Parts: sequence; structure tokens; C-alpha cells
Amino acid sequence: MPGHVLRDMSFRPSLAPCRGWAAQVILRHSSWVKDSFIKENMGAARYIWIDDSLRPASEGVVPFVSAAVQFGFSVFEGIRCYSTDKGPAVFRMDEHVERLLDSAHIVGFRELPVTAEQVKTAINQTIAANEFSACYIRPMIYLDGAMMMTVESGQPRFVVAVWEWKNFLGAEAKERGIRANIASFTRLHPNIMMTKAKVSGNYVSSILAKTESHRAGFDEAIMLGPDGYVAECTGENLFVVRKNVRGNVGNKIISTTPRAGILEGITRDSLIMLARDLGYSVVEEPISRDQLYVADEVFVCGTAAEVVGLREIDFRVIGDGKAGPVTRALQHEFDRVVSGRHVRSAQWLAPVPALNAAAVRR
Repeated sequence: MPGHVLRDMSFRPSLAPCRGWAAQVILRHSSWVKDSFIKENMGAARYIWIDDSLRPASEGVVPFVSAAVQFGFSVFEGIRCYSTDKGPAVFRMDEHVERLLDSAHIVGFRELPVTAEQVKTAINQTIAANEFSACYIRPMIYLDGAMMMTVESGQPRFVVAVWEWKNFLGAEAKERGIRANIASFTRLHPNIMMTKAKVSGNYVSSILAKTESHRAGFDEAIMLGPDGYVAECTGENLFVVRKNVRGNVGNKIISTTPRAGILEGITRDSLIMLARDLGYSVVEEPISRDQLYVADEVFVCGTAAEVVGLREIDFRVIGDGKAGPVTRALQHEFDRVVSGRHVRSAQWLAPVPALNAAAVRR
């Protein structure tokens, strides 16, 4: 174990209530706080939600000897809270919370420590306690213990962390677009891992793929599915725009990859509806690697990335080499939605209520 991980830890009962030899990894000692991206893009939070109440962020700990850390057995969500004229509001919270609980069900949790309403309350109270007008939200249900490698041998725990958020793919990504390549790593086969659940362990392949791409000088990686067709990026869904296809001369059709082989993104779902609102045809169909090269536009979307064009794939310029008109139109519509200025804003944005002081454990 690196020395900094266990520094200042004497295994007092308050830090080691777990069964047997159970070290705790304190977040404030983690190297993530020293990462330049973190410093530039994420503001520090003062509170974190643990189990059933708000705690000081310094108490944010995870058990080292647990299935969550040892085997990546946890499910999570990435959610955004946006600043609006009416105050902070969470984007499509109902859908995100539903997917979190669906993920927990898929991986085999039989009894959970929280209900959907309790998850929403925890999210709202954590945002309010930290007084963020806009932030990224990370609720997680992880398996504590379970070193015998069965769900029943551990205990599910619930946490919510929030942090201020600026840019994920860089300040210029939205305007210029980014460069991507086809990863040598394949998207997980659905019989190898539950691909419809947002499981922490699933993202090891994403880290491998994105690391490979960054080392090769690209911004993002596109992962093919086990069938050889395009699946998704390391943390985003993908869309292709082409005209003059299927006899629709002059009409632009937006294609996206079939749901069966991807994580069904909530931002993806939002963009499909917004695109149809604008009059575009959107179809789900298999997309081959070479179809990307000849597309008029390719763009990706996700909670962190929002909507970003791909200007180059595998050293091939896509379209005009910048975010195209369809991409920009959807960026504009999405920005209007999350800022509270769109007809769909009332449906998709949930205002954050005031802090309930009783939720803070001191």
C-alpha cells in the first residue's frame, strides 16, 4: 500500500467499525485532490451524504476491505444540477434515480437502504448544504464487506457526493469539437457484464481505452461492440448525421447506435426528443466504423460532456472539421433546456429546495 493512503490512521473505532481488519481510505488523502483537472474544474464540497444524513466532507470514507473497492461492486449515477433564474435545478432527476435503483436491482441487491424518494432528498440536501448553484452529483450504492464474493455476505451502503463542475472535455471542445480514435478495447459483451447497469467495475475498460487514446494524442476513444459495430465512447453515447441516404435527398437523418449494446444515456434520450422537436428524423441502427469517416457530422453526449462534436476520427477529418450545424442546433437547444429557458425545462428540471438543518449530523 502506498504510504499516503493509510497515513494518519490508527484504526480507532470511529474509523474502523467494519468487520475484522478493515482499513478506511480517507478521501482527503487521496491523490485525486492533487490532480490538475480536479483543481481546475471541481470546487471543493463541505458536506457529503452518508447513509441517512449529511456529514462533513472530511468524514467521507470507503472501506478498503470491501467488494466495492476490491472488486468494483457498486452502482452509481452521474447527474447535473444547473443554475437557472429560479435557482439551482437538477436535470432529469427522476430518470437518474430510477436508473440507479434499476442498476442495483440488476446486479443483485435484494434489499436497499434507500427508496427513490430518499435518494432524491439526499441529493437535494447535499446540494443545498454545499450552497452550490451548479454542480455534478454522484449518488452511489456500494457493497460493504462481501469478501466472500456474494451479495448476501455484505451490506449495501448509500452515499452522495457533489462538486462544482466547469468543463469535462476542455473549454474549446464545444466550439471546435474533439479528436477521437477507435479503441483497441471492445465494449463489454452483455453476457460478460450487465451493460444496462451503471456499475463501477464496468468502467475499467473505459479507463483503459481512454488512457490509450490520450497517449496516442486523441481526446476520446470510440469503442466497438462484440459484433464489430460502433457501441459508444468511454462515457458518452454517439450520433451520426448524414444526408442523401435512403432516398431522402437533402434531408438529414440522425443515426444512433441500438440500445441493446450500450448504456442507455439520459442525455441521449433527451437529445433524441429535442432533435425530433426540431424536425429531424432519428433512427437507431447499427453503425460501422467506416460510416463514421464519411459522416457529415458525428457528435457525442453524456451528463459530463453534454453535447460535443467530433472533428476528427482516426486521423480522418469529419465533415468541415468542426462542430456542424445539427450539432450546434442541439447544443443550443440543450443549453436552453438546462438553463430553464425551454418549453421542456419545466418537465426536466427539478428545483432544489432549501436545506433542512435537521439533516446535518454534527
